[in-house]
Amino acid sequence: MRCVTLRRVTESDATVTTVVGAALIEHGRVLAARRVRPADVAGGWELPGGKVDPGETAAEAVVRELAEELGCDVEAAGPIGGRSPIKPGYELVVERVRLVRGEPVPHEHDAVRWLGPEDLDDVGWLPADRPFLGELRALLLDGELLHGGNVGGAARIGRTVRRPTGRWTEAVHALLDHVLRRGVSDVPEVFGYDERGREVLAFLTGRVPDVDHELLPDATLQDAMRWLREFHVAVADHRSSGPWRNLDRPLGDEEIICHHDFAPYNVCLTGQADSERVVGVFDWDMSGPGLVIDDLAFAAWNWVPLWRDLGAVVAAERVQVMATAYGEGVTAEQVLERLPVRLQRALDTILAGQRAGDPGMLNLGKVGEPDRSAQALAGLVERLPAIRQALSTHQSP
Repeated sequence: MRCVTLRRVTESDATVTTVVGAALIEHGRVLAARRVRPADVAGGWELPGGKVDPGETAAEAVVRELAEELGCDVEAAGPIGGRSPIKPGYELVVERVRLVRGEPVPHEHDAVRWLGPEDLDDVGWLPADRPFLGELRALLLDGELLHGGNVGGAARIGRTVRRPTGRWTEAVHALLDHVLRRGVSDVPEVFGYDERGREVLAFLTGRVPDVDHELLPDATLQDAMRWLREFHVAVADHRSSGPWRNLDRPLGDEEIICHHDFAPYNVCLTGQADSERVVGVFDWDMSGPGLVIDDLAFAAWNWVPLWRDLGAVVAAERVQVMATAYGEGVTAEQVLERLPVRLQRALDTILAGQRAGDPGMLNLGKVGEPDRSAQALAGLVERLPAIRQALSTHQSP
């Protein structure tokens, strides 16, 4: 708790006591604490902290104070702002801190609140803290970078995700609204736009799989294909000409609006390790017209995954598992036949986007696309005869 017993300061006494406040930021929110004493500031909100003792730096003091006041361990990450007067002889400085261990529990305040950038004006800040709010708001708007998806640029702020927009954004929002109305709950709700012009979507909770280092179990593969089937049913009556990110045309015969990037890196999972299920699907910017088999072929590339050499027998078995789980007469053979065509189109789309300066497609270039996937596709084409043979053997009575 900040010092409240003030020593008399005269004009000849130039000593100023430094008080440090903590800008404890997590997931694009800052922690505010409500004072209980003295009477003239009770009920006011502040950045928790306290007096810097002799021989301490502000960074050292803020770590100590938060351990005492909130029972959590933090590390200092640098100062923000300048100095703000509290009362004669006392000035406030603010240190940005990161939570290392524990959850903040108020011991010397009567309440704490996590505030996002749009919430900062919802509490009555003490006068000394107010000068820091402008810089603090900008820091909160930066959010916490999210690593799911492939095109990048998404940041978490509290229970929301902020993402760059494009000419396709309104069409994507209409698609998400439609799917939610049809009862598919595992897609993000749209909240609008923030002051930086980014779209604001609901944050989806769950585990994003590490597609480079794990092979998801059959039960999860089956659940993912059932989810894809549910989405395709929900969107069957949604007719939109976009504009979409990569297409500007009405739907063709037998086409629907496909996700076009339904892959483990764009989903959240929950449950037991051997039977995790899909509870969220994000990164809808690649959506647009396509055939059902297009989404399935791209799913086989990423969920089986056929970009890896699993061996012909395992690959054939997993393609059969996903086709059976999806149902509706889709066969494993159809998926395998469509896959090279669908993947080549994806590679062409990435390359065209990079040439046009699309930031998302340029981000893919930083991880080696489309060359990386082109090499993987060439390897799959060589393996396909063996996979088809294994599939035929597997299906024989």
